[in-house]
Amino acid sequence: MARIAGVDLPKNKRLRVALTKIYGIGPKISHDICKSAGFKESLRVHELNDDDIVNLRSVIEKNYKVEGDKRREKAMSIKRLMDLSCYRGIRHRKGLPVRGQSTRQNARTRKGPKKTVANKKKAV
Repeated sequence: MARIAGVDLPKNKRLRVALTKIYGIGPKISHDICKSAGFKESLRVHELNDDDIVNLRSVIEKNYKVEGDKRREKAMSIKRLMDLSCYRGIRHRKGLPVRGQSTRQNARTRKGPKKTVANKKKAV
């Protein structure tokens, strides 16, 4: 089993598809990695030998930020926005949509489940 950047790659998938299971590697970067390491895209993960895996691991570590580094970078970017107290940072802090979406009816993913607010009682 090929283990790269702390992720076990699925054995029976093509290399290009299996690399996308690593956080920070999408289809385009996966294609570039296969090209720079000199592998065919139709190659399956279980067909790789130990030398190929070492070669692949070195290409990824040398040229790309993946997994923990990428997650840390993303978290630091969000924290920076929150520390600046800019509009986007305030939206992150409040747990509301950041990119201009409407919140009147929808946005349940960001806001969480509905919290019912009771009506005021009318004076008699």
